[in-house]
Amino acid sequence: MQFTEQQKQLINLHYIHPVPYNKFQLLVQENSFLDRMEAYSSDYLKQLLGLSEEKAVRFKEQYMEVSKLPLIDLLQQINCTPIPYFHPDYPEELKQLCDPPAVLYVKGNQSLLKKRLRVGIIGSRKATVYSKKALDFIVPPLVDQKIPIVSGLAAGADAMAHQAAMHFGGDTIGVLGHGFSYMYPKKNERIAQKMAENHLLVTEYPPYIPPAKWTFPMRNRIISGLSSAIVITESVERSGTMSTVEHALDHGKEIFAVPGAIDSPLSAGPNKLLDEGAKPLWSGFQIIDLLQ
Repeated sequence: MQFTEQQKQLINLHYIHPVPYNKFQLLVQENSFLDRMEAYSSDYLKQLLGLSEEKAVRFKEQYMEVSKLPLIDLLQQINCTPIPYFHPDYPEELKQLCDPPAVLYVKGNQSLLKKRLRVGIIGSRKATVYSKKALDFIVPPLVDQKIPIVSGLAAGADAMAHQAAMHFGGDTIGVLGHGFSYMYPKKNERIAQKMAENHLLVTEYPPYIPPAKWTFPMRNRIISGLSSAIVITESVERSGTMSTVEHALDHGKEIFAVPGAIDSPLSAGPNKLLDEGAKPLWSGFQIIDLLQ
């Protein structure tokens, strides 16, 4: 993959200041090529990037260090490819977000980002065998149409969705809430390795960023952004799953919910969505009919 000087500069800047692209917009308006950054005073950087005085001084020091490194080569040595906002391979769908990732770090089959349709499947970390059974009806028709499955590689429904896509011979994209030097949850490490080789892992965080409470809600907007439609299998009424749904509604995406038994707490989320206008789902053909 080839990079312009502007793209390389954004990768350098994001590596030391891993925030969404909108946080760099003042700087880009001031200096669209992001060149001559070493000439900026820490006071000016403070103003352009909204940093505290201490962080602005540290930012300038770190930028001087990072700009001397062959950063892209170092990332590619760990099979990590950065895709900056300005690059033609950056997904157009993510540019519709109010806070798109400034850089995507990916491992695996990047062509999955070029697919016209992708379906997000999400649900509870405590999802039961009911989610697994539902996926047996939902995933095969999507796989037959070469539609990749997007999820967050969390425990429970996310892992089930990725595994179902692979089991039925399809493609899947995992959106992580941390950098590639970490894996959370640890028990999904084997799935993640398989996906990094034959499917796709995506994160907006440089490799050194660990998982944190705030990184997973941020990840959810990317799951929604990459998906043409969102499917919820099982979920309690208030959860991270519902935050992804809120993003999807903001982005005008189709929402499908698997109806559940009224005595199951994990049916509360999908059943409430159905009451609010989500489409009931019992077959992947329903999604294909609506999207195509």
